[in-house]
Order: sequence, then C-alpha cells, then structure tokens
Amino acid sequence: MPLYLNDEQVMLRDTTKDFVAEHAPVSHLRSLRDSNDATGFSRDLWKQFAEMGFTGILIGEDQGGLGLGHVEAGVVLEEIGRNLSPSPFLTTAVAAVEALKGTAHADRWFPGIVAGDTVAALAIDERAKHGDAIGMKAERSGNGFRLSGEKRFVTHGHVADLLIVAARTAGADDEDTGVTLFAVPKDASGLTHEAERLADSSLAARSKFDGVEVDADAVIGEVDNGREVLNRLLSAGRTGASAEMLGVGGGAMDMTTAYLKERKQFGMLIGSFQALQHRAAHLYSEMEVARAAVMKAQQLLDGGNTRADEAVSVAKAMTGLATTLAVQEGIQMHGGIGMTDEYDIGFYMKRARVLAEMFGDSNYHADRLARAAGY
Repeated sequence: MPLYLNDEQVMLRDTTKDFVAEHAPVSHLRSLRDSNDATGFSRDLWKQFAEMGFTGILIGEDQGGLGLGHVEAGVVLEEIGRNLSPSPFLTTAVAAVEALKGTAHADRWFPGIVAGDTVAALAIDERAKHGDAIGMKAERSGNGFRLSGEKRFVTHGHVADLLIVAARTAGADDEDTGVTLFAVPKDASGLTHEAERLADSSLAARSKFDGVEVDADAVIGEVDNGREVLNRLLSAGRTGASAEMLGVGGGAMDMTTAYLKERKQFGMLIGSFQALQHRAAHLYSEMEVARAAVMKAQQLLDGGNTRADEAVSVAKAMTGLATTLAVQEGIQMHGGIGMTDEYDIGFYMKRARVLAEMFGDSNYHADRLARAAGY
C-alpha cells in the first residue's frame, strides 16, 4: 500500500484545511480559554462539522454517514491538530463510533452523532497514567448491572450525552477477561462529574458512579468479553490521537520555520545559521517518519489486518516522540518570546503533552511492543 493520499483523500484534506483554518484557528482556542468556557468546545462548530459530513466519516452510508475509513478520519484530525481546534471529534466520531459499530447502540446514537447533536465520552482510565487495569465494579442487579467506582480524564465527560464505560464484571483488575463495556446515558441516576482543566486548557471530568443502575441492554458486545470492543475503541483512539499529534507537530514546525525566515540576529536571518538549519532538517525527517507510521496504522485498520494493533502502537510511540521534538524545538528556536503567552507556540506544546498521554504515552507503547515480541 502506498504511503500517500489518493486524489479523493487529497480533496478531503484541502477542504478540511480551509474549513478548519477559517472556523477554528488557534485564536478560537485562545478565545475559549480566555472566556473560561465551561463546555470545552463550541457546539456551533460541532454542528458545522456535521454539516461538512465530518462527524459521519466512519459511519456507514446505510446509517447516514460517509462510509469512509481511518485514513480519512486522520485527514480531519491532522487539521484539527494543526489549528489546535477544541472538538469532540476524536472521542465521539472516531473512538465511540468504532466501539458502537455492529451493535444495537449504533441505531440509537449514530443519528445524533451524524447530525452533530450527540457527544460521546470515554470512561476508561482510572489512574494518573493510562494502563490496562480496570477495577471499577459492575455487579449484577435484577435484569441489569450496578456500576460503582470512579473514572479519570474523561474528556468532555461533564457535557457528554453518552459515556462508554469499561467496568469489571469478573476477575482481578489486571485480567483481560471479566471486562464489560456499557453505554451509559448522561442522565443516569448516581452519575456525577467534576470537570478539571488540563494543561492545554481543555476540560476532562472525574466521573463518579455511585451505584449507577443500567439494564442489560446497556452492554456493548458481550458480558465478560468486552476487551474485544475495548481494544477496537483504543486502536481507533490511538491512531486518531497520533494523526492529531501529526497536525500539532506540523503546525509547530511551520511556525518555527516561518520564524527562522523572519527573525534577525547580528544583522542576519537566523534561518541562515547552519546549526539551526540542521535542527530544522532533523525535525522534518522525524515528522515524516512518524507520518508514514501513522498512515500505515490507518491503512491496516481499514483493511482489518491482523498486524494493525502492532502498527498502532508504533504510530502512537513515534508521533509522541516526533511531536514532542517539534514543540520543544519550536520553543527553543523562538527563544525567550516562545515562553510568552503572546505567541501561539506555547499552546502547541501544551496540546502535544496532553495528546501524548492520551491512550498511552510513548513509553507505554514501547513497552507494549517489547512484551508482544517476548521481551
């Protein structure tokens, strides 16, 4: 498979690039932050995403979507990252959609997602760092289950219409089996959220489940065998986060190279200094390698390849490293002004940090690959 976009994907990229740059540039993020916006994103912009067809990229045409794949979703996510656009696209239109595909929940929730009326959140993590252990309890209760426990870093959880919750119905916290996924509506009794601002000014909730009652129809997939659906969700989320990080890194790199061409020192453009040229060239090569890794993961996911999971971890680890390099070099080469709030480069560093942690950082995925290889 060629590691470049075809003609239709290039058209999508050009359309998305113009739309996001016009309607959700970095100034949009700055405005939400400065106004201390309590939602974390613009619902009007989410509706515009729907009007453009973006929200239904991964949803089949028979259910009102575009019936496209992860490569196309990644095209949208890269432009979201390049402009630092606050949006529930990653969690809702990518990860949640992938989890609900082929289930009865799709008929209920997909129309709202396609229309831009529904926002989904992922209640997966329970600790300070992303991991595989799941300890939140789901105990049998009548014809359904009672959920008890706490989830952390639930992006947009405080305003989401739907929470996809991973809970333990059997076994120990670190066992693969015994995990079940549930679709929990926002108005479930006993469900509360405490929204917290992250480093990039986005909002994520600490969601508490105090005996939340759900019926058997809330189960996504099979009881005790939810890892299959969870892994599908995580693969989509990790690949999507990698694509968004490409945009963040690419946006930071573009800002930095533009600055090198306009800033003068000792009467000369600093871009003419060979040391900075070498650093810029190194950054470009690292970003291109990461881009190839992301597209490979997207293509394998779209093709249902058995090695897709490995490629996803490679992509997440490599984009984490490359984007971190991009934002660090951006701050360094901007000099002292790079540390000020007046310049946008600092926003890129903050967003890169949050995305690097989401769904597992580079160390987590490097360890995951090593263990899979028998180390």
